[in-house]
Amino acid sequence: MDALRLSGLKLPVLVQATPDRSDAMTIATRRDSFCGKMSACNNLMQYGIPYSLTTLHTEALDSPEFKADLEWFGAVCRIVKGLKNLPYWLDRRPPGSLQHGALLRAHSGDSGHLRRADRSFGDSRTHSSAQGNDDAAQAKLAAIKSYVTTQGIPDEALLKMAKLGAVIDTWMKQAHVTVSAVQCWTSIEEFFGVVPCTVMSMMSNDLIPSACEVDVPGVLSMYMLRLASETPSALLDWNNNYGNNPNKCVCFHCSNLPKHFFSKPPIMDYQAIIAGTVGKENTFGTCVGRVKSGAMTYARFSTDDRSGIIRGYTGPGKFTDDPLETFGGAGVLEIPELQKLLRFICREGFEHHVAANFQQRFKGPA
Repeated sequence: MDALRLSGLKLPVLVQATPDRSDAMTIATRRDSFCGKMSACNNLMQYGIPYSLTTLHTEALDSPEFKADLEWFGAVCRIVKGLKNLPYWLDRRPPGSLQHGALLRAHSGDSGHLRRADRSFGDSRTHSSAQGNDDAAQAKLAAIKSYVTTQGIPDEALLKMAKLGAVIDTWMKQAHVTVSAVQCWTSIEEFFGVVPCTVMSMMSNDLIPSACEVDVPGVLSMYMLRLASETPSALLDWNNNYGNNPNKCVCFHCSNLPKHFFSKPPIMDYQAIIAGTVGKENTFGTCVGRVKSGAMTYARFSTDDRSGIIRGYTGPGKFTDDPLETFGGAGVLEIPELQKLLRFICREGFEHHVAANFQQRFKGPA
């Protein structure tokens, strides 16, 4: 206990006990792991040291069960390490936006970098010549065209995206920023003339999660899933019911979903929701397509500043191939007892955003 307590490391702990052999139960050969595991956990609890347990009470070190639990625990360790002193980019928080999670930042020790959107616009305008001939802008332009189908998108809009993306990439590297939460509308569209969805989608697809609507708890939820699975995460809206099926719903964004989430390569289009407000010509840059089918994990972690706690929910589900005619990036999600989950979300006052990942990490211990 002192080795753990006095080290000050505050690292994840996994408690494992090796099983007895039924043919070796004499005073000279009997193990004490079965009973001793309870005593070890009792002491850990008394000292306030968090710990995880294996799926089975006793597991041999060379067993497939322990191998699976060790893989699960590795994901736990990646999440804990990844959230410590996490640097992120918080794009200017507008009134009425989703909370930026000061309590969560205080608990994890992460550090936010506030960068106003107009700084990015100004840097993008001066980053290269009027034609965007510098190497960074041209490289980003080529990357965008290879990432998403851009047929029918004006060259001027594509160049704006490339210059904005080049500025963001450069600044995030200089500031050592790991994740970002962006004020995605409507200042970018009004003052710069594009949506940042494709740029954000590319970052998320490269395992650098980026959330819209300045949702810092949302991007941290994305990052936790990305650390656990080592694959891209997305941020979606719990958006619509799916017919009369109580266990299916439509998850949607307009969209900045990573390419990893689509059943086919996405197509760039305009942002249909706000085009009526700022004009279609100022909203090119969304990634449109159908979310592929497959098992997934959803998660949402937030701060309850009134109670002074961090809380959240997570669980398994699956995206289906059910027919769906809509716009943006969307998929039909099936979750057992979905109505209980939706009631829980509303009763507890969680936000409408949820992080998603095409992995399931629920085969390990609870």
